[in-house]
Amino acid sequence: MSTSVQNAPGSGTAAAPGKPIGELIFALLIVSLGVVGFVAGAGIQTPPSASDIGPRAFPFAVSAMLVVVGAGLVLQVLRGRRGAADEGEDVDLDATTDWLTVVKLAGFVLLHAFLIVPLGWPIAAAILFFGAAWSLGARPWWRNLVIAIVLALVLQFVFGGLLGVSLPPGFLEGLGVFGG
Repeated sequence: MSTSVQNAPGSGTAAAPGKPIGELIFALLIVSLGVVGFVAGAGIQTPPSASDIGPRAFPFAVSAMLVVVGAGLVLQVLRGRRGAADEGEDVDLDATTDWLTVVKLAGFVLLHAFLIVPLGWPIAAAILFFGAAWSLGARPWWRNLVIAIVLALVLQFVFGGLLGVSLPPGFLEGLGVFGG
């Protein structure tokens, strides 16, 4: 099996070996994200008193950029111009996936989803943050716990208190600064 890297015609850059399936899927996902943005933007209600530039302008502009960039990527991949293989990354290609860590992280995300309503967002988020740090091997555990609690409270204050995003505050409901 050959592992040589060939230059794509006229590109001047080294192409990654193999078929461009991954790059093509990524480019098509960018295009589809732009199309979804157009569909979602079309559903935004515009009041009759709105000026020429209404609330649809920004979603449409971002969606148009996504479609143009994605279509350009699709054309480049189909023409054979692909990204160079990343040689400088410090990744052990022979290492296997640590499925225990993946399962622990997925478990904490699921636990977070189930704890948001009964305990409130700050407690559920602190458990998620602490669980993610523990699952990934961060030490010492007490520092992770303190950081998780502080981060959850800061996020609750910023999103619930300052931005008015509806996050269930749990036991913090009586404190006006944390919103809810």
